[in-house]
Amino acid sequence: MREKTLECKLVRAVKMVGGICPKFVSPGAAGMPDRILLLPGGHMAFVEVKAPGEKPRPLQLARHKLLRGLGFKVHVLDDEQQITKILDEIEGDAK
Repeated sequence: MREKTLECKLVRAVKMVGGICPKFVSPGAAGMPDRILLLPGGHMAFVEVKAPGEKPRPLQLARHKLLRGLGFKVHVLDDEQQITKILDEIEGDAK
């Protein structure tokens, strides 16, 4: 499965639970995650989408560490089966 296909599945799944999943573009800050998940109740997380079996680059891992250090959740998605788990975790924060 291509990264783009997986990203589209993530966006659809987020919409199904009433949230939005905009593409995150940050000029001047390379390595930031691909998407921001914004769910009802004011809960959010960042998601780095990778093709199956691919891993984040070192710069991306550094950005993930920075964001986590600031208290944000950051997920790496490389398998369609992870989408439900990611959403359940973020929604769990809302309960």
